Amino acid sequence: MKPKVIDLFSGVGGFSLGFEKAGFDIVLANEYDAEIAKSYMFNHPSTKMIIGDITDLDYEHEFSDYVGGIDVIVGGPPCQGFSQKGQRKTILDERNFLFQYFVKAVSYIQPKYFVMENVPNLFTSEKGFFKNELENLFNELGYDLSMGVMNASDYGVPQHRRRAIVIGKKHGKPPLLPPKLGKSVTIWDAISDLAYLSSGEGAEQQEYLFSIQSSYQELMRRYSDILYNHIATNHSSLALERLALIPPNGGKEFLPKEHLTKSIYSGTWSRMVKDEMSVTITTRFDTPSSGKFTHPFLNRAITVREAARIQSFPDFFRFIGSKSSQMKQVGNAVPPLMAQCIASAILDDLKLKNLV
Repeated sequence: MKPKVIDLFSGVGGFSLGFEKAGFDIVLANEYDAEIAKSYMFNHPSTKMIIGDITDLDYEHEFSDYVGGIDVIVGGPPCQGFSQKGQRKTILDERNFLFQYFVKAVSYIQPKYFVMENVPNLFTSEKGFFKNELENLFNELGYDLSMGVMNASDYGVPQHRRRAIVIGKKHGKPPLLPPKLGKSVTIWDAISDLAYLSSGEGAEQQEYLFSIQSSYQELMRRYSDILYNHIATNHSSLALERLALIPPNGGKEFLPKEHLTKSIYSGTWSRMVKDEMSVTITTRFDTPSSGKFTHPFLNRAITVREAARIQSFPDFFRFIGSKSSQMKQVGNAVPPLMAQCIASAILDDLKLKNLV
């Protein structure tokens, strides 16, 4: 029997997909955004989905059947207060209240393990105060912790994406964070086989036009005969005029004064460098002014499918809903390949302890 997982704050299910690939059964998920939850259910049809705000859930009604029978709870509760300076805040600060519900779920369901994902400064803010408080809270519940910062680029993902990871284990030493894989995947390794669309071109479903050009593409295209979600943003004539001025590997330094915008984002109006890894994919990757998300040589931002490839979502995984929702689904997700490495470390520990 496969070990069982609950995915809280699930989003579209990057965590879930990684754990599924490692051999876990995702029995339950919770997502408050109905459109994103619909996309999750489309891709994880065997998982029960609770659509709703976790702060409104009746834990006894929703979770009582799972108490003591869950191997892992995963999730990434938003914790906005961690980035604030000045007056000392706590894990229990009202702006971090969603974190309390993750703790409450762990406390109520009593899984063998949990995995929490968050921003890296969770560990460094307030001179480590949050990190210590986190450890104390879970220690009181009987969990020992293994924690550190993982960069997705160290786990076969073509993207620099640093995340704080906390692995908790009930009454026992938890596994260490998985070791780096020691292989690098570039942007071009990820997307060079996708159709070279111009602004406004593409379709929700289309044929592959080019053959596989890298082992990463072979992995991404496995089990998929149709290309989904590859539609280029229809940029304005002004944006296209600006993009035409920017050569490969170039950025806003090639724009004349009259074309410079007041964007605060790093990498604004910069092309992705095809032989490098991507910067962190955000929820606004369709906009050249919002970061380094312009195609290496085409005059457009990357598509949902290109962003999904850079996040390590396989091509059979479809993003449904509005364009803005699809971008949230991709940009906020845990990269599945990184999640799979974490899941494998926990599975190895389960087997070592004869817990599965």
